[in-house]
Amino acid sequence: MYRLALAALAATTALFVTTANAQVDFSKIEIKTTDLGNKTYRLEGQGGNITIAVGTDGIIMVDSQFAPLSAKIKAAIAAISPLPIKYLINTHFHGDHTGGNASFAKDGAIVVAQDNIRVRLAAGTTNGITGAKTPPVPADGLPQETYFGGTRTVEVGGRVAKLTHVTNAHTDGDTWVYFADANVLATGDIFTNGRYPNIDFANGGGVNGVINAVVAFLKVANDNTKIVPGHGPLATKSQLTEFRNVLATARDRIRKSYDEGKSEQEVLAAKPLADLDGKWAANEQAAANFVRVVYNSFRRS
Repeated sequence: MYRLALAALAATTALFVTTANAQVDFSKIEIKTTDLGNKTYRLEGQGGNITIAVGTDGIIMVDSQFAPLSAKIKAAIAAISPLPIKYLINTHFHGDHTGGNASFAKDGAIVVAQDNIRVRLAAGTTNGITGAKTPPVPADGLPQETYFGGTRTVEVGGRVAKLTHVTNAHTDGDTWVYFADANVLATGDIFTNGRYPNIDFANGGGVNGVINAVVAFLKVANDNTKIVPGHGPLATKSQLTEFRNVLATARDRIRKSYDEGKSEQEVLAAKPLADLDGKWAANEQAAANFVRVVYNSFRRS
């Protein structure tokens, strides 16, 4: 979600860019920094949340937001520490999380991602809901190091990030990141605090994969874990549990209708999540889109 056109991704000086939801004036966006403890920080701006971990000789960064914000993000990080960013981890391929790849790589950061992220960025993608196409990203915006399945660790100056790939969740290339020494969990867009998630079924996503990932998060998290969602405010384990329960309810209700042979339009008309929409959907369109992405995730499985 919130993807930019390729020209906007490349033009870091652009002031106005249209996202999937609204036109954004990046000149007015400010970067807010939250101290999570043990030299670990969350940055908010426009797009996905960023997590920063500072080691003795460098920095690990998780996600990079939109390209036009790179200079502001770099200034916010410099205010935390003058050390260089040695690794930039992508949690998935969407442009509000990977738009800054080229800019940070130019400064020397090694971009690390699950291999499907590289594949999606290099090939270009299509949005399953709108049909909008995102062109291929130039080579300088692609990850330089990739891994395939399971886990990988990245270490800088005593700080260790554990990367874990989740199969077919928000996309087919999701990575979540855990900093054990700070008890900070960065989920990417698998978890969007207080809102239904986007499930990018056209690019490998599926509701069962999202639920499986959240179950894995709950096994790692405790009551003191600081959970950095892909979007939204910092979360607690109890909020993550509620999110899991909502997803399971949505899956079960929509799967029943799907298995009964009802069409997508019939399921939409029935409003199967009406009792949840008031809290979890920003508006009627968002509510309908969530039903659609859950329904279509069964089509691709």
